[in-house]
Amino acid sequence: MKRLILAAAALTSMLAIGAGAANAAEIVRGGAPTSPIASVVTVPAGYDTIYVSGMTPPMVVDKGDPALTATFGDTKTQTMGVLGRIEEALKSQGATMGDVVMMRVLLVGDPAKGGKMDFPGMMEAYKTFFGTATQPNKPSRITSQVSSLVAPGMLVEIEVQAARKPK
Repeated sequence: MKRLILAAAALTSMLAIGAGAANAAEIVRGGAPTSPIASVVTVPAGYDTIYVSGMTPPMVVDKGDPALTATFGDTKTQTMGVLGRIEEALKSQGATMGDVVMMRVLLVGDPAKGGKMDFPGMMEAYKTFFGTATQPNKPSRITSQVSSLVAPGMLVEIEVQAARKPK
């Protein structure tokens, strides 16, 4: 009986140490250091996951015809607004842009660019939020061109998943 109790105590001790080690694990982001995105992100067990629904541009640049892209701004302007909305949504959950591990970007072809998505414009705005000196974390990401979004003139919709240590 003593052996059984000692074995159970040893096992409980090892599990507690293992659980502590698992909780101490950090999110790992991999890929080329010069890439603006992580090619792979590993989130250890025990992290909280936050899902942010697709966000579209929040502001109206020109209150004219809603069918015009000028209503919401160009791709860079819209991306800045969308990422700002995402930042606020994350903040409401006690998270930051540094906690974003996955991003899906939908871009509509810009009529001013011959119907092609303005990937460089999106990237200009993206690089102000990710991979900076003050916020070096980069999410894994997919960027796709779609035919349209919920309202005429919208060029950008972004959804993210974030992960953070439980509080």
